[in-house]
Amino acid sequence: MTESTNTNALSEAQRHAVRQLLRISPVVDELGVRFDTAGHEIALVGGSVRDAFLDRLGQDLDFTTSARPEETKRLLSGWADSVWDVGQAYGTIGARKGKFQVEITTYRSEIYDRSSRKPEVAYGTTIEEDLVRRDFTVNAMALKLPSREFVDPHEGLPDLGRRIIRTPGTPERSFSDDPLRMMRAARFAAQLGFDVASEVTAAVQDMADRITIVSAERVRDELSKLVLAPLPRRGLTFLVDTGLAERILPELPALQLEIDEHHRHKDVYEHSLTVLDQAIELEPRLPDGGPDLIIRLAALLHDVGKPKTRRFEPGGGVSFHHHDVVGAKLARKRLTKLRFPSSVVDSVAKLTELHLRFHGYGSGQWTDSAVRRYVRDAGDLLDHLHVLTRSDCTTRNPRKAKALQRSYDELEERIERLSEEEELAKIRPDLDGNQIMDILGIGPGPMVGRAYRHLLELRMERGPMSEDEARAELLAWWAQQSPEGD
Repeated sequence: MTESTNTNALSEAQRHAVRQLLRISPVVDELGVRFDTAGHEIALVGGSVRDAFLDRLGQDLDFTTSARPEETKRLLSGWADSVWDVGQAYGTIGARKGKFQVEITTYRSEIYDRSSRKPEVAYGTTIEEDLVRRDFTVNAMALKLPSREFVDPHEGLPDLGRRIIRTPGTPERSFSDDPLRMMRAARFAAQLGFDVASEVTAAVQDMADRITIVSAERVRDELSKLVLAPLPRRGLTFLVDTGLAERILPELPALQLEIDEHHRHKDVYEHSLTVLDQAIELEPRLPDGGPDLIIRLAALLHDVGKPKTRRFEPGGGVSFHHHDVVGAKLARKRLTKLRFPSSVVDSVAKLTELHLRFHGYGSGQWTDSAVRRYVRDAGDLLDHLHVLTRSDCTTRNPRKAKALQRSYDELEERIERLSEEEELAKIRPDLDGNQIMDILGIGPGPMVGRAYRHLLELRMERGPMSEDEARAELLAWWAQQSPEGD
């Protein structure tokens, strides 16, 4: 980026900031006067100032103050609509005022003991001391209130214009204070599309092991933000290239399989990133429209079983038999270790296990019963499976790509047609448990479950039956069972 371009970028950013500050002026001005009258400093800070320059400031506002938490609570009482102190141990008091949510944190420094997973909080005395402890220069800018004096001791605004991620002090000091900042560098690259400064990258490479002292929950939250960012590939590539991924998500760099000169196959790592890119493009097909954590994690991890299942075949081929099943287990294990909610773990593992199911449909041999099973096995994740399967086509052969797209279009049309006729998502046997017991004259027990599953299989194979037909099938099945149910 040239000097002229930098200047233009800053000028535009400054115009954005003025517009944003005019929008939030009632809140910031009132807080500024309130704290100033009480003899305390307060400033809009960090991400709020950065986002104002980027014209993306939302309703969540961050402030820093010389006031201690108890005093902050007192000053907010009677002004805010509600106040909460769940972050008080870390110097933060939260409040809501109209449509705005504010967090006000006492000047502080946050330092990790090398054997501890929890930060030690020490209060600072000046805003300059607070800003030098911030993670990156673009987050180390402040706007003092009520004077609206702009404070930028570490040239965050020029870095914003250059679209670069640097640390206020040395990156080694910053990452020693809080190792999670190494992951935040990746996250901001993914969120903002910025480049990471070479000295920051080098420090992460040297200090990657330091991430292991950070709790799984904090790593999970940062990874989720990265994956949900507009450009996750940038952040994930940074994690892999610096060695961070090896410590937190080793299955990802493991996809960089060596390609034997006699056994050439697709680069699984690059393929997975491409699938992620394509899944993001297809997110509007999902009920919520995206960004969607489950589909993005599934796209990223769907092939993690390949390294463990790779086999070189006679004649120069390469196989990955059962990598879907192995991958589902690996994805479940990793996401569980990172403390993702069970709903996310179960969904990503299920999509990983099902992602190959479609392959074979193109031969045109799928019966209606196969389509019913596909829908039933996907359950509530059917829309996600549609997106994942379509995204998994990364062939450079246009004819092959179009053929796969036509096949999946046809499958979705068949699903839609059968769904209208049979409510596929709610497939149940034509008789329920009570009817089974009444017809067979038995009480609750294992045989009821076996009969239920038999009728469900018939339902999947044949489609809906009348009650009389289902009764006849049940009695015919029952006649073949031994009294013990063997």
